[in-house]
Amino acid sequence: MQISQFQEVIEKMYSAKDRKRGSAGTFLWFMEEVGELAGALASGSQAEKEGEFADVFAWLATIANVEGVDLEKAIAKYANGCPGCEQMVCACGSDEKP
Repeated sequence: MQISQFQEVIEKMYSAKDRKRGSAGTFLWFMEEVGELAGALASGSQAEKEGEFADVFAWLATIANVEGVDLEKAIAKYANGCPGCEQMVCACGSDEKP
């Protein structure tokens, strides 16, 4: 499945609830899922990790939908290398964030 297809699936399933909740409320749900992913990474099974990664990605797609952001277009800046140093293998300093 392409990212755009996934974003469309999320839009069909949840758009009414998502738009009613708005960006701020949706972001709080996203952060809750990030916390659950942290717990799974610390001590969860592979299946739990996979489930939490899927949930985090779904909530990220939800926020993007509410904000009208095309995730495939947004991530295209990484297609040709690091946005910071423009190298395929990042050469930015360790304290820098690409």
